[in-house]
Amino acid sequence: MLSELLQGTDTGAVLIIQDSCSYSGQHLLKSFISAALNKEEPVHVLGFDVSEEELKDGLTASTQRLHFHSAYTDPLGWTNRSAFTVHQFCVEELTHLLKQTSHPKPVTLVIDSLSWILRHVSPPAVCKTLQQLKKGGAVRAVIGLLHADMHQSGTVGSVCHLATSVITVAPGTKGDEAVAKITKRSKSGKVTQDEEIFSIKGDFSVTVVSKTSHAGHRQTEAEEQQTDPTANLTFNIRLSDTEREAKEKLALPFVFSKEKKTALLQSGPGSGRILYEPDANDDYDQEDPDDDLDV
Repeated sequence: MLSELLQGTDTGAVLIIQDSCSYSGQHLLKSFISAALNKEEPVHVLGFDVSEEELKDGLTASTQRLHFHSAYTDPLGWTNRSAFTVHQFCVEELTHLLKQTSHPKPVTLVIDSLSWILRHVSPPAVCKTLQQLKKGGAVRAVIGLLHADMHQSGTVGSVCHLATSVITVAPGTKGDEAVAKITKRSKSGKVTQDEEIFSIKGDFSVTVVSKTSHAGHRQTEAEEQQTDPTANLTFNIRLSDTEREAKEKLALPFVFSKEKKTALLQSGPGSGRILYEPDANDDYDQEDPDDDLDV
């Protein structure tokens, strides 16, 4: 699945690379940048974590379509000389920024990293901007790096919930290998999960070594919901075929059979009837039979 994501993401996709202090997702982020450039897609990078020189270092693809908006030296805009600041992370500012360079194709927006923005902008505002970017338009796809151990679990969960794909990276058993836990949501709402062992070469191309043994098949939400809730009970609540047959034959006292209903509804000899004959003194008006109800 990692190879499929590198080959291309759908329009309006939001891909989150989630790393931690045990393993950096910076190289995998550069792999996605390199893959987009190789497909001749324009790429705009909001750079907070590394400088432009460090980001471009090692990229073999043509960087003519790579536009770096540096927030590395002054992310908060204290010197008023930064090309981009955390406070400009909104749809209006991003649209204005992208219009400064004209491209025939919608661009891929790379955020390196979202953690800088989440530390200074409220999570609801960040999620709102990402949700608006998902609608497409000038931005074809958004790829963001998120340092999960820098935020509360609720903040990480909110950002990852609106993403169409989440790649959580962790160190592998070998020095040059890593583990990627991938969650992908389709437009129909289907969720696919997978786990792969991968390595990144010097040109930032990704090689999937293998899938982990406990991820033999892709799991979906529908499959997860089919787990048996009675599997771990200390008593048996299931019926055998004999018990089920006996239950179906049992006549409950408050349930009438068809024959009993017919017998009860039939009027036989001696059944009660009410007969009323008007008396001569009865006050009955033919024109207004309900005059006694008038107030």
